Amino acid sequence: GRTLALTPAGRLLVSHAEVVLNDIAAAESALAALTTQGAGVVRIAAFPSAARVLVPPAWAALAGGAVTLRLLEQEPELSVESLRCRDVDMAIVHGYTLLPRQVPTHCDEHHLLDDPVLLAVPPSVAAERGLAAGDVASLADFAGLPWLAPNEDVSCHEITARACGAAGFVPDTVAHATDFAVLTALVAAGIGVALVPALALPADVCGVSLHPLAEPVTRKVFALTRAGSATRPDLRLVLAQLRVAADAWST
Repeated sequence: GRTLALTPAGRLLVSHAEVVLNDIAAAESALAALTTQGAGVVRIAAFPSAARVLVPPAWAALAGGAVTLRLLEQEPELSVESLRCRDVDMAIVHGYTLLPRQVPTHCDEHHLLDDPVLLAVPPSVAAERGLAAGDVASLADFAGLPWLAPNEDVSCHEITARACGAAGFVPDTVAHATDFAVLTALVAAGIGVALVPALALPADVCGVSLHPLAEPVTRKVFALTRAGSATRPDLRLVLAQLRVAADAWST
């Protein structure tokens, strides 16, 4: 109920619980290092574009080896909770420069890549503003156009509002979608403009002009593991292959 609150003794127990859980994770990792020598099942939760771009090459590289992967596609908020509840061993999440994601106290962070956010506009609109594909764009120049954005229940939606607000206007959002491929298809159809992280772009972006932002916005992509668990040989192998996939995408 709204009137309930932890007593000082309750708060003390919570703080000790975090220490106990971290010690358990460290013990599990030490035992895994002793007994598995790299073998094991690693359960990964990942947001959609990471699940599409980073996980498949890492999985393929590990195929036939001692490590078995399991994948659950989840938005970061849900995957962090899955990690906390021990439903997964690793969560691949993101945080934006305009909306950082706080790392839970019970987790270790492993950086994978920095994902630039791009402005996607119809080529005719870019041409009207004297922009060739790849030219830097100022969001204020697109204030009067219809905007396309992710659904309001994901953090990517807030980035459009914050970036446009920093540019001095409130976007007139005419469409919401869970899939960035839908947003870019609407851009290609001339419906409006959108902010799209580069990692989330579909393979086919025909009919879309992409532009870095004059005031850059970046999405940091990183993996979370329970505190102390990354010493597990199987988790180390998975993290190594995810970094290989991230490096390959970045170049």
